[in-house]
Amino acid sequence: MGYLAVWKVLEEMILEFRKRGITIPVEVMDNLKSARTMIKILKADPSRGETMQKIEEYISTVESYLISEGQKKFGVEYVDKWLKKLDEANIRFPDLEEEETRFVPGLPREQKWIRVKPSAELPMEKLKLLAKELNLSCELQRDDYLLVYGEDERLKEFVKKMAKK
Repeated sequence: MGYLAVWKVLEEMILEFRKRGITIPVEVMDNLKSARTMIKILKADPSRGETMQKIEEYISTVESYLISEGQKKFGVEYVDKWLKKLDEANIRFPDLEEEETRFVPGLPREQKWIRVKPSAELPMEKLKLLAKELNLSCELQRDDYLLVYGEDERLKEFVKKMAKK
């Protein structure tokens, strides 16, 4: 399954809902974000089978909500259009798991990076310590995310260790 391609279609659908004035519940947005995080974890460590299950759970929860609400508010034709896009994402891009690159000012071009939101399980100090252990650099951003950056292999190891904790 092309998880990233499906994720992008769901994100697009949410944007269209918002343009039409529909408020998306926090739980749905959290599930979409969690699916994206799990996709990144799967990319870093494909051997973890439970990661794929989690991704599918998050994606199906978001998809169910959006399809149900779309049908209530906009009708069957609207939903059929989005279901077709979701099917195409699965068929045409089964292994589109390519990460889009974004520019981060101040980082050298060869540096890879990830933004991490501290949580109760992984507080800021633990994240900083883990980054330091792996010789990665990190800095706190204005929105309370931690930007962790460095060599690609070390960053993948960071994500693996973070997933284990």
